[in-house]
Amino acid sequence: MPEDWADLAHLLGPGGFADMFSSAAEPPGGWDPVFAMSGVQMVADRATFAGQVRDPDVVELGEDDVASMLALAATARPGPYWPRTHLMGTYVGIRHRGRLVAMAGERLRPPGWTEISAVCTLPGFRGRGLASRVVRALAAGIAGRGDRPFLHVGTENAAAVALYQRLGFTTRRPVAFRGFRVPPR
Repeated sequence: MPEDWADLAHLLGPGGFADMFSSAAEPPGGWDPVFAMSGVQMVADRATFAGQVRDPDVVELGEDDVASMLALAATARPGPYWPRTHLMGTYVGIRHRGRLVAMAGERLRPPGWTEISAVCTLPGFRGRGLASRVVRALAAGIAGRGDRPFLHVGTENAAAVALYQRLGFTTRRPVAFRGFRVPPR
């Protein structure tokens, strides 16, 4: 409905970003498409990650790490990642000689579940198991709180889908990733 889009534009402000995850709704004229791609939602059982040994190289990231997190996300492009995304939950990473080279974090938290998001590794460090390590660390923490971990991944990223399957995640359902920019006034 047009009034719904007007309300959304008011909430986000001119130039704001609307993530229309798995919504078929089409915006009115003037809204710029930012991205559209197919994906899957994957889930894991708590037992898969229960009792994991803490990885000493995986560190919790915080406010002092925001610039490094934004730089890594800009290079690795794990999906939408904004200056305040880290406030949505625990973020962890691995550094090499002081430089953040891999990270992942928590985002959505429906009752009984926690989403793992922003899984990324600097291109020159891929293939070394770093993404597995940060995902395992987060999933163990999530399971330790009694929640089930889940995540979303683009189907074109076959390597990531295969990684998550090896870690014990299974596909729950297909999803659509769509984002639009609110028109300027």
